[in-house]
Amino acid sequence: MDLSIIIVSWNVKEKLRENLKSLINSEGDFSYEIIVIDNDSKDGTIEMIKNEFPRVKYIANNENIGFARANNKVLPTAAGDYILLLNPDMKVHSNTLINISNWMRENEKVAVAGCHLVDISGKTIKHVRKFPKILDQLAIVLKLPHIFPFLLNGYIINNFDYSKQAKVDSIRGGFFMINPKTIERLQMLLKFDERYFLWFEEVDFCREIKKRGGEVWYTPSAECVDLVGQSFSQVSSLKKQKYFRDSMLKYFKKWHPYWQYLILKIFWVIGIFITLISEIMGIKNKAKT
Repeated sequence: MDLSIIIVSWNVKEKLRENLKSLINSEGDFSYEIIVIDNDSKDGTIEMIKNEFPRVKYIANNENIGFARANNKVLPTAAGDYILLLNPDMKVHSNTLINISNWMRENEKVAVAGCHLVDISGKTIKHVRKFPKILDQLAIVLKLPHIFPFLLNGYIINNFDYSKQAKVDSIRGGFFMINPKTIERLQMLLKFDERYFLWFEEVDFCREIKKRGGEVWYTPSAECVDLVGQSFSQVSSLKKQKYFRDSMLKYFKKWHPYWQYLILKIFWVIGIFITLISEIMGIKNKAKT
């Protein structure tokens, strides 16, 4: 089989329906499987899959186990030469899958690749990131980019040219193309660190690839529409910030000097307080982090 597509879903039945329709309408000469791991949705997601998409495989979890654990339940059994981790709020074009598959076959050294992501209006979504550093993450914790957006220009790579392919540190986990054979050659396990419930798991995975001398790439040869965060638009800002805080601290504890972890942990007390006040006052988070 050429491609395994794995989708972790949580209470986004309508977006998932459009996602699956677009996948099934893909063009090109290749074989694929679609596997949905549902994290205990209450909106009839499983019934929709059963009734409308009989060829789609699914796993129905009885609790929300997060992104890393959900993917890890399926990754060992994925039959494709390549594996695409796809968010449920994505919508591929008819040529997206064949284009990214062909690109991967032409670039066998690449362990992970991301494509050109656009919003519903066709505008490029800036998703290529440098690996997190203490100063840019402190700025995020303290919400400074709300006032001074330029503070994240280096981290978000504001001048990155999305019309050209390039080797990068990390790409968005919403469209995450993996070459399992390359991962195996790097003597790396094909699994995510389950300490992360949400956020930073794909950054951690890319960091492990880089540590072992592997390559992560961005390519504009394929394009996908990204509706960005539909599942977690259902979650309060405070709860999202707690998920984000937890993952950031785990990432820094694992990859950075301990003193950096401690500094972030201290300043997150202020960050959570700012989020709480913002939620009480109805101020929305506008920063793209």
